[in-house]
Amino acid sequence: MTTDRTPEETLENTPGKGLSPEADEIEPAAPDEFGLVQVWWGDGKGKTTATLGMGMRAAGHGYRVHVLQFMKGGASSVDAVRGEYNAIAALPGISYENLGHYGWHGMEDGSDETDHKAEAQAGLERTKELLEAAQTADLSTPFSLSGKPSDGVHMLILDEILYAADRELIEKKDVRDLIDAKPEDLELVLSGSHTHPEYLVDEADLITNVRKEKHPIDENQRARRGTEF
Repeated sequence: MTTDRTPEETLENTPGKGLSPEADEIEPAAPDEFGLVQVWWGDGKGKTTATLGMGMRAAGHGYRVHVLQFMKGGASSVDAVRGEYNAIAALPGISYENLGHYGWHGMEDGSDETDHKAEAQAGLERTKELLEAAQTADLSTPFSLSGKPSDGVHMLILDEILYAADRELIEKKDVRDLIDAKPEDLELVLSGSHTHPEYLVDEADLITNVRKEKHPIDENQRARRGTEF
């Protein structure tokens, strides 16, 4: 389609008229409509990326977000400190903890397989603690943006928990039990796994399959700083 509009006229014709709104200062707030269970799985790149992006969006509204990673490994090209860790540290209202260790379970990467299971179990226990804390907190109120996650959060992201369940580091029933223990107003986000989480179909409100159509890793492209870590 061709147009005789100038670039300036084209921008003027858009809903935003080509203007970027000024950012508001982030102040503690509480969401009106949180409380769903989200599941992100699939063989494509972007599960953690999508959930962290959503966490960043929630934090931008002043909601308290916590990310708990059950396992996060990689190849020798991957930095121990990933870009998202630095970004989270710089953004008010969102925090993270990683209870796994370097390397993937079952990948013969030299990591201790026994440790993988113990750390996944520790992640499970930590999640129970956070859910208990959320049960006693008033999720309809704002929380301190620099407060401890044990004081209460509005969104809890359990990154790679589905991988941990698929690899039998934790039981699938444990995952369902976590959902059952979720307070009504807490947004619970679960990610990981290349296998369809049939056991969560009835429990989840949203299930997204992140599918791979093409990936440079298939052509031996290693993970890249700024895109994969």
